[in-house]
Amino acid sequence: MAAGSGRAFTWQVFPPMPTCRVYGTVAHQDGHLLVLGGCGRAGLPLDTAETLDMASHTWLALTPLPTARAGAAAVVLGKQVLVVGGVDEVQSPVAAVEAFLADEGRWERRATLPQAAMGVATVERGGRQGKLPVTAFEAFDLETRTWTRHPSLPSRRAFAGCAMAEGSVFSLGGLQQPGPHNFYSRPHFVNTVEMFDLEHGSWTKLPRSLRMRDKRADFVVGSLGGHIVAIGGLGNQPCPLGSVESFSLARRRWETLPTMPTARCSCSSLQAGSRLFVIGGVAQGPSQAVEALCLRDGV
Repeated sequence: MAAGSGRAFTWQVFPPMPTCRVYGTVAHQDGHLLVLGGCGRAGLPLDTAETLDMASHTWLALTPLPTARAGAAAVVLGKQVLVVGGVDEVQSPVAAVEAFLADEGRWERRATLPQAAMGVATVERGGRQGKLPVTAFEAFDLETRTWTRHPSLPSRRAFAGCAMAEGSVFSLGGLQQPGPHNFYSRPHFVNTVEMFDLEHGSWTKLPRSLRMRDKRADFVVGSLGGHIVAIGGLGNQPCPLGSVESFSLARRRWETLPTMPTARCSCSSLQAGSRLFVIGGVAQGPSQAVEALCLRDGV
């Protein structure tokens, strides 16, 4: 579907990963796609680390992570890749922050998270502690190596998606959890859209007319060419979603995009230029698929 004059979204398929994994940690550094940890076929966190050379389309093994984990986030700082949070082999949230030094091929430990969580984004918003959703919204200063806590998310949702664009952080969808005193409500999928203004430091819940078309959780979110993109995930259907939609920041509306080549949930994702990578996850079982939604000019 067109994203504007002479521009369109298309899908690109890459060689599959050597290791099937769910909730792996992904980073892009110097023309390489790094995939770290995650859960394997046995359902336990992995310490394996692999990298895809984007030029040759070949996979190589890296030094294993010091802490086996799944559902962690990654931040690239020069030649370092920080791995943040996640969950361990007993399904407990991890506070550990570790850095991969690419030039030396080794790992170092960093200051721990102020609040252990899994399912965090690199903006470090929300997530889960065990089976309970977390509304915390925190930022890590890469220079001072300290954490700052910002106003919490307005609604209590697990498996929401998060992206940043035009000075705002967008928190989308998820599995809405009942309040601590609401014993009769069950968790349910939502199409909620909440926006945090970085300049003013406040949250806004967008009206129903600006909610996503599909209710979804455990999906991929990114920002491409003035669009907030939502990909796959789980909804009210019995299998993972293949649908893709985007919110045009200029037109202030949701639009349908080409469906995923491989419908999946629980994927890792990575923004690299005009491509949004969707990596691994669950289709009929753990997946090795590596696909990218691309915004192309002159189409």
